Amino acid sequence: MNDLAQQAIYNALSCEWVKAVNVNEEILKENPSDVDALNRLARAQAELGKFKKARETAKKVVKLDPFNTIALKSISKWKNMQKGENYPSSPTKAQIFLEEPGKTKIISLLHLGSVKILASLDAGDEVFLNTHSHRVSVTLPDGKYIGRLPDNLSAHLRKLIKMGNDYQIFIKSVTFSEVKVFIRETNRSPKLTDIPSFSSEKIDYISFTSPKLVHKKEDMNNHQEDEDKEE
Repeated sequence: MNDLAQQAIYNALSCEWVKAVNVNEEILKENPSDVDALNRLARAQAELGKFKKARETAKKVVKLDPFNTIALKSISKWKNMQKGENYPSSPTKAQIFLEEPGKTKIISLLHLGSVKILASLDAGDEVFLNTHSHRVSVTLPDGKYIGRLPDNLSAHLRKLIKMGNDYQIFIKSVTFSEVKVFIRETNRSPKLTDIPSFSSEKIDYISFTSPKLVHKKEDMNNHQEDEDKEE
């Protein structure tokens, strides 16, 4: 990666959008077919409220790379945005995704929502857990559905939330076919002092897998067995 590309990325991470536009345009003078620079330029234009230009730039990407998911998602996201409308962003904070054993988990959502909803998402967006009697959904702040947690993880978290734990959840990555979220325990109930939210073992939560096969530790079995009886 050359120095200009690194500078452009730094400007974007710092939300210095005017500088980002200038640097990416400089890169494109030398290589008009630089898809990465075009995507960065489109994002910077959108952040500055120049949605018509942003869409035109993203369309250039699609002409060069018809299956470029970033450009396709961007075009869909900015379709109904008008000049002058707010498109708020904050500097990307790497610490959001700092993993802590027992307190954090990265998971792929199931039964994804509409393409329109997915197109509105960006990595780092805070979303929310919505607990139901037999599942846990992930939603936007206004309640619009994004996807569901796998059944076993849903059962586990419903129990812990009911007992007083709190969680924060962010979009880790998003495409039209997969959404990964980063879940962090932000408060542990005194009742659960010695019970981690997530196993430190490398376990993938898979829908319909028996909880007894997922949770190995004895101190978790009692809670999971209670949940099984409720089901």
